[in-house]
Amino acid sequence: MFDIGFSELLLLSVIVLLVIGPKRLPETLRTLGLWIGRMRRSFTRVKSEIEREIGMDDVRRQLHNEAVMEQMKEIERDVGGAINDANIGSSTDLSPQGPTGDQAVEPSGPLTPTTQAEDSPEKARDGG
Repeated sequence: MFDIGFSELLLLSVIVLLVIGPKRLPETLRTLGLWIGRMRRSFTRVKSEIEREIGMDDVRRQLHNEAVMEQMKEIERDVGGAINDANIGSSTDLSPQGPTGDQAVEPSGPLTPTTQAEDSPEKARDGG
């Protein structure tokens, strides 16, 4: 607010000492301290009332929640992109391994009907 240097404060204190005098200076400084304290307390009280009326706590909380949600969405996009990249890489992989997990095996040609005797060795022994 004010840019007051040491030399300016020293000059001001000498002038105050000359004008007020050494006998009244402690009482004057004490009174000045009380006034400054009262002004600070009243400014703090007014500030807290204004913040309460505006709902600054709610606004701050909402801004924080929005920032957290944006970070979560960004992480979700990053993870989703990494999963998609991994899925694309695995679908083009032509490894000699057979299907694993829940991968379905599609027949490659027409199916020929078989008899139950051919399907089951027990039925073939029994004759039928």
